[in-house]
Amino acid sequence: MGNIGIWQLAIVAVIIVLLFGTKKLRNLGSDLGSSVKGFKKAMNPEQEEKKSLDSKEQSDETNETVQTKEKDQA
Repeated sequence: MGNIGIWQLAIVAVIIVLLFGTKKLRNLGSDLGSSVKGFKKAMNPEQEEKKSLDSKEQSDETNETVQTKEKDQA
């Protein structure tokens, strides 16, 4: 009596799509995804800071390399 089969899930999914429409469900999914991403970011702020510092260092190294190559060519 408590078992939910694949057919029952499919019927529920069809009813939900008919009630809300695909566009609203897509927006709901993207909003939910951004909320989860924001929550994870808030839970690990030091990892984000480390990533931003690493990317900044890499961009600085890239800029120095480009400037060195331009001086060599001139």
